[in-house]
Amino acid sequence: MELVNQIHDKARKDRKAIILPEGLEPRTIKAAQIIVEEELANISLLGNKDKIAAKASEIGANIKGIDIIDPQSDEIAVELGELLYEMRKHKGLAKEQAYETVQNPLYFAALAVKSGKADGYVAGAENTTGDVLRPALQIIKTAPGITVVSGAFVMVLPDKEFGVDGILVLADCAVNPNPNAQQLAEIAYLTAKTANNIVGIEPKVAMLSFSTKGSAQHELVEKVAKATRLAQARFPDILIDGEMQLDAAIVPSVGESKAPNSQVAGFANVLVFPDLQAGNIGYKLIERIGRGKAIGPILQGMAKPVNDLSRGCSVEDIVNVTALTAVQAQE
Repeated sequence: MELVNQIHDKARKDRKAIILPEGLEPRTIKAAQIIVEEELANISLLGNKDKIAAKASEIGANIKGIDIIDPQSDEIAVELGELLYEMRKHKGLAKEQAYETVQNPLYFAALAVKSGKADGYVAGAENTTGDVLRPALQIIKTAPGITVVSGAFVMVLPDKEFGVDGILVLADCAVNPNPNAQQLAEIAYLTAKTANNIVGIEPKVAMLSFSTKGSAQHELVEKVAKATRLAQARFPDILIDGEMQLDAAIVPSVGESKAPNSQVAGFANVLVFPDLQAGNIGYKLIERIGRGKAIGPILQGMAKPVNDLSRGCSVEDIVNVTALTAVQAQE
């Protein structure tokens, strides 16, 4: 796919250090080999070196060129333990507890990224989303001025009619069940950044609702309308408009009819859903019925890049999300 190739090419131009904490997971080991061979990133696998080597041999993977770090014995663990202790001693964390916590590969990865020893991490092939995100939110935290983390999907449609040559960026489809107006405004900004930085398109952001420009009155509509006003005021350099229905957002004739003065209506390439139910259903409708290719979720709003995989992910998925994470780190 052309977009995936573009992401890979961009990752190669400035290789970043990415940690894959699930070092004994077979798909992860195979993906690490491909990532290193294709020069998409510098990879560290976490776990016991002998066990990882044995697992790699068992599955026929080559781990040459991959850095293997054991959180239970590597000297860097002491340094990261000290960092965690200093960060959380005011909350009653004892030094011994800090050292013990660092032995958890997910916490080790988060601390390594926090300290600048790595540029990002990718996990989730064998851990739940909650387990992946918990250390990230505790240690790396959100970016300055951002209060919410969200999940975007890049959708590549076979029908080139919509978005930019069939490419749309959707959020939040993965994290927040019911964001408030301020959070929706931030999600709009972050998703516009993802569209620009990852996909390379000039974002036109539609704040979606079941109403277009006051055609319906309801508290759910007012939340989206308020989010639109907040986003427009806070991020004036981005084209953001709403509230609007989906057809008004992406179909030029409907956009002209329902929102004739909008610079976004009819030509939106970034779609911000009012809540997680709509977002999750929406992207899956495009994927299953519209036969679109879904790339993501792309975690937005963290101070440094972290991305979560589906436990049903393929080796290819891990490779692509790692390349995407590397591109995020370039920004």
